[in-house]
Amino acid sequence: MKKIFVTIAATIVALGSAYAQDLATVTEMYNNGAAAIASDKASALSMFEQALEAANALGDEGKEVAQNCIDIIPNLNLSIAKDLVKAANYDSALEKLKAAIEVAEKFSDSEVSAEATKLIPQVMMQKGNSLLNAKNYEAAAAAYQDILNLDASNGAAALRLGAALNAAGKAAEAKAAFEQAAANGQESQAKKQLGTIFLKEAAAALKTKSYAAAVEAAVKSNEYKENPQAIQIAGQASQLAGKNSDAIKYFEQYLQMAPSASNAGQIAYTIGALYQQAKNIEKAKEFYQKATTDAKFGAEAKKLLDALK
Repeated sequence: MKKIFVTIAATIVALGSAYAQDLATVTEMYNNGAAAIASDKASALSMFEQALEAANALGDEGKEVAQNCIDIIPNLNLSIAKDLVKAANYDSALEKLKAAIEVAEKFSDSEVSAEATKLIPQVMMQKGNSLLNAKNYEAAAAAYQDILNLDASNGAAALRLGAALNAAGKAAEAKAAFEQAAANGQESQAKKQLGTIFLKEAAAALKTKSYAAAVEAAVKSNEYKENPQAIQIAGQASQLAGKNSDAIKYFEQYLQMAPSASNAGQIAYTIGALYQQAKNIEKAKEFYQKATTDAKFGAEAKKLLDALK
């Protein structure tokens, strides 16, 4: 019986020694992870994860090490993600941010979860901006659309989406994006862009003699952003289409908007001629008079004005 007790005592001593060795190993793993943070965060993270698993296997005795690992792992994931952002490795950064959120929620770290969640759309925007600056318009548009899929009210993303789509030659889609931007805090810039798109369409329609389309696009451009050039196109298209009363209306509006324009005398002369054709002699004389100081059309305006007296 005495021999049996001696054997049991020896076994207990051996188990205690093995446990002490396990705790020492886990602690060493944790310490190695802490030492590696400054030089290799990815390796440090792996060490902390291994230390956490091993500490949990020790039960109550490993709780302190386990808790230390739990305190560090979410923040380390977030730190790695931020480093990837600085390196412009946006796709990897986004994946790491998602991992940080998952780990933070698992370990009830609300601060890390909130910060990583806030960073995701910012990183997505940086990705889109980088692609846009590189003139990779299709990829940039996809990046901005990803942001809007998460938050349709992100006016800045909608504005950049419109710019990318417009640069890619997708005017119809760009218009929709700019409308979305205008409805979400980016009204001034979005309307400016919409005005420019419709102005280009008006000029193109005038060039191809699609006069009705030119007038429609020009008027739309001016509605988004007051633009004398758009109204001039509307006047020219109306005149060429034989709609003289509309031409007069748009040309008069043009002079009201740009009275000091370099072609103001020419436009006044044109209005005078249109009024004369309509047999409105008084209005014809009024606009011929305005054209008399024009270097190119002044002499002819004076001649017509004298003929009407």
